[in-house]
Amino acid sequence: MMQTTAHTTSKAPGSSVSPSPLEQMRRRHRVGVSRTSTRAGKSTRQLSHEDERLLATIMLKEQDYIDSEVFYEEDAEQNIYEDAPDIMKPDTTWYHPVMDDISSISRTRTVKSSQQVILTGAEERVLFHQFNYSRHRVCKLQNEVWDRPDKKPTPELAHEILMWYRKSERIREQIAETNLALVLAMAKRTRMSEVDFADLVSEGNMALLRAVDKFDAGRGFKFSTYACRAILKAFSRQGMKLSKYRQRFPTDFDPKLEKSNFLETKRADFEKDTASEVRSIVLANRADLSDVERTVLEHRFGLETGGHEKPMTLEQVGQIIGVTKERVRQIQNKAMEKIRVELESNFLGTIEEESALETAGSK
Repeated sequence: MMQTTAHTTSKAPGSSVSPSPLEQMRRRHRVGVSRTSTRAGKSTRQLSHEDERLLATIMLKEQDYIDSEVFYEEDAEQNIYEDAPDIMKPDTTWYHPVMDDISSISRTRTVKSSQQVILTGAEERVLFHQFNYSRHRVCKLQNEVWDRPDKKPTPELAHEILMWYRKSERIREQIAETNLALVLAMAKRTRMSEVDFADLVSEGNMALLRAVDKFDAGRGFKFSTYACRAILKAFSRQGMKLSKYRQRFPTDFDPKLEKSNFLETKRADFEKDTASEVRSIVLANRADLSDVERTVLEHRFGLETGGHEKPMTLEQVGQIIGVTKERVRQIQNKAMEKIRVELESNFLGTIEEESALETAGSK
């Protein structure tokens, strides 16, 4: 694989020096839209709150881009956009299930060739020229605003800045989505058991976006050559960062950090007490059960033996009392309803009263 280095961001001839942090802070407080328009007689729609926030963010820092000679040719905009061939946009529907199921299965999942868009070198140059030309225009408009006495864009300049910025973001997204498979391919090849696969893919996506910003298509290399190297470097940095963090903050087992099992213990104790109370109700016959009902319950749930013997089936109980298993089920349900009424009226009511008294006492 041929190695390339990130191209230093170039500026158009005559562009200003990058502002100092103090100047950036001043711009943050004075960014707004000038009320005076440079094009008299033309009505301009007002900016929405979202547009104003985006414009303020754009004007904080001079826009970076990769310069090219084609940006200064005559009819550059028409040659770069209107005369350029249409490039197929990628289908990324396959990518989301991979992220939703981050497991060993996703490491072996492949992308269908029909879902991939593989760009030629010429198509990549078209997209990157469009992307960087949009940023070039944003940079020129920023300098035009900062050269004004009030340092504020007119409504026309504001709309033009937002238009070119959003166009650059759309092309950036298209390039990144076209090359998403590179991230998964590099993540599957990387053997880093200490790094979670989802974190690895996330770091690769960020590296892919940074590679789009720094790639110089004018050098004649394919974007995948540059992007794969950038993604692998990002994986390496992520692994070293995690390794240093674990060395600095080693963790041992701490029982105090264990999840509390209070609710499970409380529920188990409640079920045990309730089962004991049901057995007491049946044996003492506090629910006015008939002899047949008591016999069915004792054999079905092993109440006489305290649950030590295996309970009988409906058919086995039916053979003892001489009825069908459906009739045994009906007798059982009727007896259980009587027990439920007795349980709710006495045992559960007493528990609720005790809980209310405990709550009142704690206050």
